[in-house]
Amino acid sequence: MIKSAQKPYLYILYFSHLSLILFGLLACENPDFSHLNQSVFRYNEHKNIGSLDPAFAKDNANIWAVNQLFNGLVEMDNSLNVKPSIAKKWHVDSLGLNYTFYLRNDVYFHKHQVFGKDSTRLVTAYDFAYSLNRLTDPKVASPGSWVMQKVNKVEAKSDTILNIELNQPFPAFLGMLTMKYCSAVPKEAIDFYGSAFRSNPVGTGPFKFKRWEENIKLVFRKNEHYFETDTNGNQLPYLEAVAITFLPDKQSEFLQFTQGNLDFLNALDASYKDDILNPDGSLSSTYQSSTNLMRTPYLNTEYLAFYLDSEISEIQSISLRKAISYGFDRHKMMLYLRNGVGIAANGGFIPQGLPGYSSTSGYSYNPELAKKLVQEFKTETGILNPSITITTTNNYLDFCEYMQRELQKIGLDVKVDVMPASALKDAKANGKLDIFRASWVADYPDAENYLSLFYSGNFAPNGPNYAHFSNELFDELYQQSFSEIDVEKRYLLYSKMDSIVMAKAPVVVLFYDEVIRFTKKNIEGLGINPINLLDLKRVSKTP
Repeated sequence: MIKSAQKPYLYILYFSHLSLILFGLLACENPDFSHLNQSVFRYNEHKNIGSLDPAFAKDNANIWAVNQLFNGLVEMDNSLNVKPSIAKKWHVDSLGLNYTFYLRNDVYFHKHQVFGKDSTRLVTAYDFAYSLNRLTDPKVASPGSWVMQKVNKVEAKSDTILNIELNQPFPAFLGMLTMKYCSAVPKEAIDFYGSAFRSNPVGTGPFKFKRWEENIKLVFRKNEHYFETDTNGNQLPYLEAVAITFLPDKQSEFLQFTQGNLDFLNALDASYKDDILNPDGSLSSTYQSSTNLMRTPYLNTEYLAFYLDSEISEIQSISLRKAISYGFDRHKMMLYLRNGVGIAANGGFIPQGLPGYSSTSGYSYNPELAKKLVQEFKTETGILNPSITITTTNNYLDFCEYMQRELQKIGLDVKVDVMPASALKDAKANGKLDIFRASWVADYPDAENYLSLFYSGNFAPNGPNYAHFSNELFDELYQQSFSEIDVEKRYLLYSKMDSIVMAKAPVVVLFYDEVIRFTKKNIEGLGINPINLLDLKRVSKTP
């Protein structure tokens, strides 16, 4: 067994070895390689990558890698606006049912043997018809098949015109098409590799696949024929390569970043948060000369959910559920447990940064009102010692223990049960937990994505309504929002639905997360966005 004291030395050896391998990979392709090591963007993926096939881009690890290799019809900018990508423009009919996309005629797949020796071919509308329909193929079993639930037909009208017909209006559909599931893949490569396409990707993106040693390293090279340019007409990307490592330990990842072996660090871990950040969330003085800090609201709502079909009186009582929301100080929780990273959720379930968010529909710290509501519950039910059990994972144990201490002050006994993430996921889907911690990260940037958790037609396990919340007015407004073409009116419907949810209290909203990124000072052009997408095509690296 390796002793923990030996790990830093071994990781240094590991990274030195990796640098030599990567340097060799670059040198063998380009005799003039003296500048290349300064143009390699290096980051670590501690969760590993399961597939480089866009049809399986279901989490950040996969999405980030796939985003460097593939393009879709449209993409999302850092302000959550849908922008052209391979489609240069589009038209939506007045009923919101037919989407017509007009494609560029200068986008090519990466050179590959499936197109002939050292050859490529133009991307056409037929590639998108194939790629989107592939998501629903049972043989593929893509986790992104749900994206096509409201699609009636996808048809290429010509090489440059694609038509998508929906079976009902769905204003969020354009945003859904920015997801990496909807990228263009060539049928020739799928036919050639079959399931092995996961490790032999052929795309259109700013980088092309070079080498993958699973659990060790993944290398992409610059696509010399990429179709996008910057505002000055310079071809993208600027970087020569991207190198991804797979250290599973976040403390070791942080060590490599501080030693200059990684260019980028995403998110904040408890193992090093007090080292790199001050209690108020600002960058520690130790790192101010070498490190940049970026923060922005993240489309992620962290919450507790009540299983409303539970027979337990404490769960059935709206008074007690509201008492829990009033009974703890979210601002203090974020300051002590997250060094101020994250936004205390005194608003609704829809997070900050999305239209429909309301800062007034939620709950603020009010211990006296919380005590009063607990007393009302005792009087109404005759239960003198109300008790609840919150189920969580180890990662959020500190949050639940904080609530445990605070809620005991208002007269509520709280127990905390810890289980593995996979077990919790299964138990909450099958109604086996009375109260559980959860989070909802937007699949696409529209508030409908969050409100779907409360639509009665989405009861788990067949949908994301884990609380089994049911309200006739909510359901009516939810359906109405699909056919509301006026954007402002639709956002008003979203706010009304959010207010209904918060008034009935099927959840306790804890906080809205933030994207937090650390980079070295020599990294330029790395933006930040509320969906935490890593986009490297405009990134440059100086000595």
